[in-house]
Amino acid sequence: MISQRRLSKSENKESLTEDASDARKQPLSRKTKKSRVQNEVEENDSVFLKLLKTSGIILKTKESQNQLAVDQIVFQKKLFQILRKHPSYPKIIEEFISGLESYIEDQDNFRNCLLSCERLQDEEASMGTSYSKSLIKLLLGIDILQPAIIKTLFEKLPEFLFETVNSDGISVPRLIISQLKWLDRIVDGRDLTTKIMQLISIAPENLQHDFITSLPEILGDSQHADVGKELSDLLKENTSLTVPILDVLSSLRLDPKLLSKVRQLMMDKLSSVKLDDLPVIIKFILHSVTATDALEVISELREKLDLQHFILPVWLHASQSKLKNKGRISFSGNQENSGQDCVFLLFDVIKSAVRYEKTISEAWVKAIEHIPSVSEHKTFDLAMLIIIYSTNAQTKKYIERVLRNKIRSGCFEEELLQSAFYIHYFVLKDLCPSILSLAQNLLHSPDQSIILFGSLLYKYAFKFFDTYCQQEAIGALVTHVCSGNEAEVDTALDVLLELVVLDLSAMRLNAVFVKGILDYLDKMSPQQIRKLFCILSTLAFSKQHEGSNHIQDDMHLVVRKQLSSTIFKYKLIGIIGAVTMAGIMAADGRSSSLTQGKTDLSNEQYTQVTSLLQLVHSCTEQSPQASALYYDEFANLLQKRKLAPKVLEWVGQTILNDFQDSFVVDLCAVPNGDYPFPVKALYELEEYSSCDGIAVNLLPLLFSQDFAKDGSRMTSQDSDHKLVSPLCLPPYFRLLRLCVARQHNGNLEEIDGLLDCPIFLTDLEPGERLESMSVKERSFMCSLIYLTLNWFREVVNAFCGQTSPEMMGKVLARLKHIVELQRILEKYLAVTPDYVPPLATFDLETVDVIPHTSTAVSAKIRKQGMTGRGKKRKRGGNKTSSHDTLSKEDGSECDSTLPDRGQLEKDFKGKEEKTVALQNYHAFFRELDMEVFNVLHCGLVTKVILDSEMHTEATEVVQLQPPELLFLLEDLSQKVENMLTPPIGRRIPFLKSKGSQNIGFSHLHQRSAHEIARCIVQLLTPMCNHLENIHNYFQCLTAENHGIADGPGMQVQEYHLMSSCYQRILQIFHGLFAWSGFFQPENQNLLHLAFETLTNRLNQREPDQSLEELLTQSFYYLQNFHHSIPSFQSALYLLRLLMVILEKSTASAQKKEKIASLARQFLCRVWPSGEREKSSTPNDQLQALLGIYLEHTDSVLKAIEEIAGVCVPELINSSKDASSSTFPTLTRHTFVIFFRVMMAELEKTVRGLQAGTAADSQKIHEEKLLYWNMAVRDFSILINLIKVFDSRPVLHVCLKYGRLFVEAFLKQCMPLLDFSFRKHREDVLSLLETFQLNTRLLQHLCGHSKIHQDMKLTEHVPLLKKTLELLVCRVKAMLILNNCREAFWLGNLKNRDLQGEEIISQNSQASTADESEDDTSSLVSKSKAMEVDEEGEASDGEKEQDSDESDDKTD
Repeated sequence: MISQRRLSKSENKESLTEDASDARKQPLSRKTKKSRVQNEVEENDSVFLKLLKTSGIILKTKESQNQLAVDQIVFQKKLFQILRKHPSYPKIIEEFISGLESYIEDQDNFRNCLLSCERLQDEEASMGTSYSKSLIKLLLGIDILQPAIIKTLFEKLPEFLFETVNSDGISVPRLIISQLKWLDRIVDGRDLTTKIMQLISIAPENLQHDFITSLPEILGDSQHADVGKELSDLLKENTSLTVPILDVLSSLRLDPKLLSKVRQLMMDKLSSVKLDDLPVIIKFILHSVTATDALEVISELREKLDLQHFILPVWLHASQSKLKNKGRISFSGNQENSGQDCVFLLFDVIKSAVRYEKTISEAWVKAIEHIPSVSEHKTFDLAMLIIIYSTNAQTKKYIERVLRNKIRSGCFEEELLQSAFYIHYFVLKDLCPSILSLAQNLLHSPDQSIILFGSLLYKYAFKFFDTYCQQEAIGALVTHVCSGNEAEVDTALDVLLELVVLDLSAMRLNAVFVKGILDYLDKMSPQQIRKLFCILSTLAFSKQHEGSNHIQDDMHLVVRKQLSSTIFKYKLIGIIGAVTMAGIMAADGRSSSLTQGKTDLSNEQYTQVTSLLQLVHSCTEQSPQASALYYDEFANLLQKRKLAPKVLEWVGQTILNDFQDSFVVDLCAVPNGDYPFPVKALYELEEYSSCDGIAVNLLPLLFSQDFAKDGSRMTSQDSDHKLVSPLCLPPYFRLLRLCVARQHNGNLEEIDGLLDCPIFLTDLEPGERLESMSVKERSFMCSLIYLTLNWFREVVNAFCGQTSPEMMGKVLARLKHIVELQRILEKYLAVTPDYVPPLATFDLETVDVIPHTSTAVSAKIRKQGMTGRGKKRKRGGNKTSSHDTLSKEDGSECDSTLPDRGQLEKDFKGKEEKTVALQNYHAFFRELDMEVFNVLHCGLVTKVILDSEMHTEATEVVQLQPPELLFLLEDLSQKVENMLTPPIGRRIPFLKSKGSQNIGFSHLHQRSAHEIARCIVQLLTPMCNHLENIHNYFQCLTAENHGIADGPGMQVQEYHLMSSCYQRILQIFHGLFAWSGFFQPENQNLLHLAFETLTNRLNQREPDQSLEELLTQSFYYLQNFHHSIPSFQSALYLLRLLMVILEKSTASAQKKEKIASLARQFLCRVWPSGEREKSSTPNDQLQALLGIYLEHTDSVLKAIEEIAGVCVPELINSSKDASSSTFPTLTRHTFVIFFRVMMAELEKTVRGLQAGTAADSQKIHEEKLLYWNMAVRDFSILINLIKVFDSRPVLHVCLKYGRLFVEAFLKQCMPLLDFSFRKHREDVLSLLETFQLNTRLLQHLCGHSKIHQDMKLTEHVPLLKKTLELLVCRVKAMLILNNCREAFWLGNLKNRDLQGEEIISQNSQASTADESEDDTSSLVSKSKAMEVDEEGEASDGEKEQDSDESDDKTD
């Protein structure tokens, strides 16, 4: 070809890249020139020039534009007519083209022909457009010239492929190709396509790009398929043309199969493409997706698209700069800008696709939802969910559901979320409103893991986004805090607290929003108030930032206002706020994370702290409750935070002096006074000479308080003394010991005399005088015992951490005293029903139970000191402060606002003697710290007894006894239930508020559930020791009594103690392993440690065992205890414990069988007498245990048949008080429980059975039919039991679950009978005959309910009747389906009672006729069915019988 020859001539020419836009701008600039340059007009005798001139174009030479004298369309028409009518047509065409070729041999002429023509001024008015085409473009618009001109152009074009661009910036190849764009008509499209593709194959790369992108503007639709195929082949050969080719393919109308091939080719290359090409590739892939393959394509795309590979190198510098300078990111160099632009463009492509293509957005969410493995989830997945959430409002609920499921399953964790924000920061920052909206919705969830994820969204939005987004995040969090929802408030405050630590500077800018929460303090719990004041105090008193005086002023105003309130609720808020503020102000800057940059406390700061504390003291001293709360809050502060040494020293000195003046007296100074009981020093652990020791002055203080209550006259001398309430003794001591521990690194030698010192009491054992005591005296004794108990509890809290054997022995002795006092207290409470104890906890949760009392104390306070070994020491006279004196109380103003006493008396009213339960008084006992349970580690403790010369006089071995063990285990089980058991699983008594469940757990709630779980795991070893010891005890007891645990030689009290300990340990284990936090990945190590502990009890653990192996061994360790289970309740806890372990196992089949076996053994065991009849609770336990047995057994139907068909007849044939010999737990009293559980499990089982389809195999049909035969037989056995056991609860269960079973039969069994009737005639017939009798009995039960007019029973009758009628219709439909319609017959059923006797209201003669008709109807119908052709004979007979049965059921 000529083109090839000319190309070879220009091979050595230099190639140069130039923009096509420059070429297009040039003609316009030349056109605007108005000056006329005198250039010669091209003149010769060629046909080409003459024809052009005649038609209206004047050709110019050199750089002048060709002139168009007529309209462009007129020119084309004239030239076409001249050529068409020329005498030498079509030869004239060749001459014209030859002239053109000759003319354009000159490059200037060729360029002029390619550039737009210049219109003459007189023609401009007649032109419809200001745009003028070039000469070549005009000639291409003439059909008879187009093929030849195209051929000429393509022969001419190779000459310019490798030429440099002219000085005027015009690229001739681009100019030539532009002539072919947007032609009105292409004469020979196939030839043009061939020529262009040949040209593309030989052109340099810079022109190839332009030629390819011009294809959609040149070619017609008919050539799209051929071009698409050739471009796809070119794509495989030349990857550098990926972008223009894909861009063109997206614009062409192509076959879906071809697009699929190209898409797959691009998908395979995703990992190796350049970042610049990625947006176009992703756009092509998404635009080529169809509804059928969307999920498959998107799944593959998300799997192969590794955005971190592209984004991290580009944005690493930018993200680091962002973290240093919020919102002011600067890029250095064009490379970063280019890469950033490409990523923006990429996500714009994706956003556009998911916004406007519902198919793509839904497929993308489904692809993420169906990711099988946790490890396969990427940050891009999380970013995509957020993008789709923000762009598509219709899918928001769906995305939230997917997110929740992923969070629950551990697929989306904090690390992945943080990486998503870090990597996709520039994309997510534009979606801030959607992210905050998503976080808000997640915080409404009841699931703690989902709430945590929502809080992390707030946290990272604040951390990574700009100031505006930070403000929005804080505003949303404040809204959550003010919502009133407890979980939302806690989470939002936790996030705000984290943000204060994370970025204090940014938080200070939003302090005004946080400060607004102060208006909602009255709706917040004490723990939430603590968090809020901690946040505000940190913002106000951090020293590294100045300008916070306005926040400090507002804080002081709020605190002073609350403290001065006469309403206890608001005073409490002020106390918490002031103590928290003081803690932040006086925090030791060397150890506190909330006080970065703080130095040692200055004198001014020291004065502020001490003044604030003195203010709190002065505002609370008029109310014992407020004072006690202040001491407790201060103690909590010391426990959590380390104060500056200067403040700690001042506090310690003040507290120690006040405590010894208020509550401690010399032992030798036995108080004398008109006391109702003789005062004695009791509970002394070490013997001192009469003048050496100290004592706690309890009874005189309590008497003085009651003395003031009675309004007795006080002398002026007495009124000068400081008044002290014994209510403050435990909290004050707690504050004292924590302060001493802080000052001396945990050493309590300075106050260890308080552990063994006696208390001024009286003889507490009531003996025979109990009945003769007045109500006031009994109340006084109850208060005295309560205060003593709470004192001992705080003493145990204080000294349980001391490691010396002597101290541990004393702690054990105090525990023994606590148990003894509780026993005595129960005796007093049993005969004092209206008594309300003194409060022990004083936070906001207990305001509702504070009694209306007024307290005043009048007592002589001794001014002596106290030494570390139990002696009073003199205090320096110059060491005085406002803390040194407590002013007297004479009916506190706060007390007048407290609720009425009557409600409290109802809540805590004592019961009859021997039935009073101290757990009803739990709110009035001081809380035990978690550290107390380290006492469980104690074995034998050797305590040394010293003589007066400090020499060893004797040794005594002390051990934790069963009563003390039970005391500790009961308290621990309450803590586990409160912290680790979800609220749904806890039983909250009717009309009890949720807050009342947290009374007595204030200190516990200041720890996280994870901390509590870790403490329990550390206690597993000692608890296993105790469990094994108790197990051995019962094993030995059984052996001694020849296999009977409660034999004649049994000590009843000891037996019940050990049994209770057994139950509590299992209860604690169950609460621990049922904790939902173990499903969170961060707690997996703790679960592993727990199972390791249990596994080590069997044998030494092998290293590197998997969690499943440890779980299996732990399961078998625990199930070994079933031999010694002493009580039915313990048996239930053991099974529940094994079940929660089973939930965490991946291989559960064998363990499930073991649980069923154990449950059966427990049901078949004879339990100690009175165990089942004690209360209604054991009935619930029996129901739960029977449900566990039926749920875990291999065959529910066989188990039900055994109980109902074997055990119940044994019960029927036995005496009235006897039980079944097979299942001793089955008695006439418990029959209704067995009946209810069996009916419920039977209905649940058949409802879960799939109906099956006609396409199933014959074997499957037979198995399902056999299963339904067994189910109906069990149902028949159970239904017929109501003839013997016709009590109201049994009938109610029968009506309720009978209807549900018939509904399940309709939905699950009837479709099976539709296509099984012909092949299994006898089986279906037997099934329907049995079921007919059952439904008739249900009909009789309906009549019985109406006759007796029992509302509880009759409310089930309409629904049951309706279901029975539906069964009739369904049977008729089945007969019609099997071509046996004539076998259906409908009759009336007589009303009968449960015994089958006819109801009198019905006419007996008519009934007899109906009965005879009913009896023969099935035979007639059956005979009709037998007349059908032999193929359908069997099915018809069965169908007829079914219809007959169901007809009889409906009258």
